[in-house]
Order: sequence, then C-alpha cells, then structure tokens
Amino acid sequence: MSSSNGPRPGNRAAGWSLVLGLLALAAIPVAAAITGWRSDLRLVHAGFAIPVAAVLAIASIFLARRARRRLERTIERAGGARTARIGRILGWLGLYVALIGGIAMGVYALEFYVLK
Repeated sequence: MSSSNGPRPGNRAAGWSLVLGLLALAAIPVAAAITGWRSDLRLVHAGFAIPVAAVLAIASIFLARRARRRLERTIERAGGARTARIGRILGWLGLYVALIGGIAMGVYALEFYVLK
C-alpha cells in the first residue's frame, strides 16, 4: 500500500501552456513594436509573426488539454488546474489575435494587389 504523504506529482504541461499562451498573445504586438523601432521595416512586415502566434496558441491549447487530462488521471493531485485554465484562455486569445491579424493581412493584400 502506498503512502499518501509522498511527493506530489508535477504538471509541467500546465506551466508550459501558460508560457506559450503568453508568447502567442505577445508575438504580434512585439513584431509591430519592432517594425516601429526600425526604419528599414514597414508595419506589413509584422505579418510574419501571425503564423508564429497561431502555432504558439495551438500548442498552448493542446498543452492545457494535456494538463487537464493529467489532472483527471491523478484525481487533481498533480496540481496546476488554474494554470492550465489560464493557459487555455491565453491560447484561445492568442489564436483569435492571430486570426484577426490574418484577416487584416488578407484585406491589405486584397486592397493593395487586387483592387489597385
């Protein structure tokens, strides 16, 4: 019979979900700030951060899902329920920001290249 006083199992996926969610949410504003600081770049060059933000957001959502499954398997002993929830929320927000950025880039391309 095992003792319940042993070390608590960790839930690294929850922490990484939070980190990747924050990075996904910050990718596009940071890219826009960099284009503002550098005179050789235009704002349209910040569009390269859109797929980066989308990939980070999707990874954050999947890691939050993995963390929730670990919590279910360990009967909430693994910890990190709140961290996984916040990581999932940040991941979805990052994905929405990337989607809006993609739509904005599409409208820009349509206006600049097709309707010109």
